[in-house]
Amino acid sequence: MPRVVFLLIPRVHLLDVAGPAQVFSTAADLGYEHDLSYVSEDTHVATVQGLTLQAERTWPRLEPDDLIIVPGWRGPERMAGADTLRRLREHHAAGGTVAGICAGADALGRVGLLDGRRCTTHHAAQDELARLYPASDVVRDVLYVEDERVVTSAGVASGIDVALHLLSTRRGPHAASRVARAMVVYARRQGASPQMSAMLRHRGHHDETVHHIQDLIDARFTQRLTLSTLADAVGCSERTVTRLFRQATGLTPLAYQTALRLERAEHLLGQGATAETAAREAGFGDPRMLRRLRARM
Repeated sequence: MPRVVFLLIPRVHLLDVAGPAQVFSTAADLGYEHDLSYVSEDTHVATVQGLTLQAERTWPRLEPDDLIIVPGWRGPERMAGADTLRRLREHHAAGGTVAGICAGADALGRVGLLDGRRCTTHHAAQDELARLYPASDVVRDVLYVEDERVVTSAGVASGIDVALHLLSTRRGPHAASRVARAMVVYARRQGASPQMSAMLRHRGHHDETVHHIQDLIDARFTQRLTLSTLADAVGCSERTVTRLFRQATGLTPLAYQTALRLERAEHLLGQGATAETAAREAGFGDPRMLRRLRARM
């Protein structure tokens, strides 16, 4: 039975632990057995969210098929000691896989596992990771990266994505799909997927009228939405809708809707759909339009 060992560092982020743990726990419930362990230098580990976790101070014996996961934490609290970190390097040298969720990439960098390898982390920490480990190749705005059994991810919710990926590589895509369905994961995202969806990338403004328009487009982006429909929904003129939307997002309402459609089509294509099916399901109708937009990208 393969082991999945979580190295818990003080002030760990709860979802960075719980998300991947739920994936492997659900896999075990479905017959894909895993033995989950939680280790730390302290028996009780405080999380950023205020819940205290219990861990073992003694590491289990590890085999090359086993996996070590280092969830992210919030610094600048005490980092794990040199002896603990050395286990990461030794496990990798013995043929094992080591994964860092969010700030967990820093632990991998401290023992040299990022040198000469592609890696990533949360978008807010990518510059810092590149500064601390200049020998690494930081890939920006992706969910996760795997390079020679060293896995890094954006963190928080993306810990679920990378855990499903690790399960898929070990037990097959069918196992990962069964677990995703059992966990009610809306969509399995690939590693190269951007950390923020088109919906979130254009929501950093404070214009409530535009947020209301976006809510309407988000709910009906596969349908034909006229500018007059959007204007009537918010009680503005069509000209005002276009002006406010462009000021807040940098896009026209139509361009925003097209971005949502394209993102949906790309996801469907990544899941094996044909161009015709992806275009139809995303609201394009004509696959030639989808091909032109993808070529333009």
